[in-house]
Amino acid sequence: MTASAALVEGRRDALLRAEGQGIGIHVVQLAGCEAHWMAEGARIAEASGADVIDINMGCPARHVTGGESGSALMRDLDHALTLIEATVKAVSVPVTLKMRLGWDDRTINAPELARRAECAGVRLITVHGRTRCQFYKGRADWAAVRAVKNSVTIPVVVNGDIASYQDATQALAASGADAVMIGRAAQGRPWWPGQVARYLAGGRREQAPALPTQLAMIDELYDEMLRHHGRAIGRRHARKHLGWALDAAAQAAGVCDAVLKVARGRVLTVEEPAMVRRHLADAYHAFGSHPARLAA
Repeated sequence: MTASAALVEGRRDALLRAEGQGIGIHVVQLAGCEAHWMAEGARIAEASGADVIDINMGCPARHVTGGESGSALMRDLDHALTLIEATVKAVSVPVTLKMRLGWDDRTINAPELARRAECAGVRLITVHGRTRCQFYKGRADWAAVRAVKNSVTIPVVVNGDIASYQDATQALAASGADAVMIGRAAQGRPWWPGQVARYLAGGRREQAPALPTQLAMIDELYDEMLRHHGRAIGRRHARKHLGWALDAAAQAAGVCDAVLKVARGRVLTVEEPAMVRRHLADAYHAFGSHPARLAA
């Protein structure tokens, strides 16, 4: 996800997010509120290697909706359509759309937006089963997504609270959707979307990877983030990923909250990458063998 205007302005962080040659299927999600910047941003993203352009009309964050982007666009569907039409016309790659059920419970307009988006050339729609005003409170209403599925002929993806194999099957059954999208449940668990895909394809329920494998994944990610963003910015961006990884590892190992708290305190408060890696390795070793060692 990147702001379309920032991409057009050539901001380094935006350009880094858009670059995708040689890394497999690369989707760039654009946020914005003006048709011109959305179109120009889409062109730049396509030229940078994007295989798909996704339009963000689902983000509930105040710093996004405050600029009339993200899910704020669901308050004005006529304006939202100008962004969709401009983006579709600007590129040759498929354009998809992410949305919520509506702005609030009084304006559940996702089916109407979906119909109009399909007519404008959108190829796939993802719906988070909450309104913007719900943010992430309560449970996602997967059944409410069925109205969107019934209103279009293009694929529909259901999103929100897909944290278990049972969630995935229930979300598909309730919504009638063609696929599930996993967001927050993959934080610290990058293997989870793949496990869900294999489960839906063949019914096989896989356990979380062994702790040494999890450690290797987060260590590699940490190293790549430092290289990608540069050391100063990369350390800041990586901190939340390290925290999510520790949470996932602690859950898999069954360690108590007190032990996890100590591990997080050690890993997330040091700045030197070598020390981060050392404390991270110590935490995973302790989770897997002697959890009480971290409480000392």
